[in-house]
Amino acid sequence: MRPRAAVTGLLVVLPMALTAACGSRLPESDFTDRPTGPAPPASTEPLRVGIVLSETSPVGGETFTGPRDGVKAYFDRLNAKGGIEGRKVEVHTCDDGGSGVGNNECVHKLIDEQKVVALVATASLDYAGAPQVARAGVPDIGGQPIGPAYDTYPHLYSIYGSLAPRKGGKPGWDGKQYGGTEIYRYFKREHGARTAAVVSYNQSASASYARLVTDGLKAEGYKVVNEQVDFALPNFRAAAADLKEQGADLVFDAMDTHGNAQLCKAMDDAGVSVTAKVTNAQNWTSTVADDYKDAPRCRNALWVTGASRNYEDVDHPAVKEFRDAVDAAEGGDRVSQWELEGWAAAMWFTDAAKSCLKEESDVTRACVDRFMSSGKPYTARGLLLPVVFEQRPEPPETRRTCLSVARWKDGDGWVGQGEMNDTCFDVPQLPYGP
Repeated sequence: MRPRAAVTGLLVVLPMALTAACGSRLPESDFTDRPTGPAPPASTEPLRVGIVLSETSPVGGETFTGPRDGVKAYFDRLNAKGGIEGRKVEVHTCDDGGSGVGNNECVHKLIDEQKVVALVATASLDYAGAPQVARAGVPDIGGQPIGPAYDTYPHLYSIYGSLAPRKGGKPGWDGKQYGGTEIYRYFKREHGARTAAVVSYNQSASASYARLVTDGLKAEGYKVVNEQVDFALPNFRAAAADLKEQGADLVFDAMDTHGNAQLCKAMDDAGVSVTAKVTNAQNWTSTVADDYKDAPRCRNALWVTGASRNYEDVDHPAVKEFRDAVDAAEGGDRVSQWELEGWAAAMWFTDAAKSCLKEESDVTRACVDRFMSSGKPYTARGLLLPVVFEQRPEPPETRRTCLSVARWKDGDGWVGQGEMNDTCFDVPQLPYGP
């Protein structure tokens, strides 16, 4: 369902390039003596970008670090090649600790003190500083939509795009966001699934996402089994026993990796066998074998869906470039889909900056924002499904939506299931929100 979602115990990621006219018209007299080559940039000062992330949030130290690592890997590689038209990119990070107060402090530090030209790949548990970012007109490029901010405020551009008005105030359309049913259509069409379970915590964000999934499944004609466990003391054994009794084909979750691993172990212990244990892009990592070491049957039933190309697809040139860079920097010990999406966000900023240097000979917040808001789809050289930002006055009733699908196999890792640009469905758009 769009926006694509990822949940971590205390949160829900609610997901769902462009050439801009950054130029100016000059008098004819300025063209009498044409230069023999491109004009040098107006400045050779580094371009400062900021990353706000909840590195030390209550949901775990590595939960939000993937996008940051992807950004740093991209800009390290870019700077080694000379930067953007000779200008290096200087990355400033700020850990907001997972709190709204910390987030506001980070936004103030990066925007007002560090004077960053843009934020890139934001990954914050509580994006309380989003109104500050919008008021300052600072483009926030390729952030993970944890909460409704990216469907609420102007100048915020999530990695998944948005069709909402984004005028500030209420998110989406009069407080309602909309998502599609393409994930459920896929498993129904490709695997004949008919009964699905949705497991969530008794925590507001997790429960809200579970309702979203449930509504989508019902719209696609599934029988839905809802299982809710206590966040502090979850009884996964009882949930697994009920899954077996109900005969679920699919299991969806609104939980973090730790919760998923515990659920999978309980499913294995109870002898639960499903067509697919479907998780989200946040759990699309190379650490599955360790994370689910106690649940081999469930582990090999893991499927994941998202909006970006599988990081294992090294036959694709853009993925290979990403993997070469991160494997060289990190030894390939840990790779994640969010890291690839952080790399794509850094590429997005780079393309915006190149456009501004070409058209205006400088990189400003306003020019980068015009590039982002041009309305043209962006794919990061094929790493992303086409990302579009529009401001539609009314939500769409239906939409053609594509998705990236992979499944885990021991020994092979995440195995892609078809070309993401061809795995597409015309599906209804359903409202969700308070």
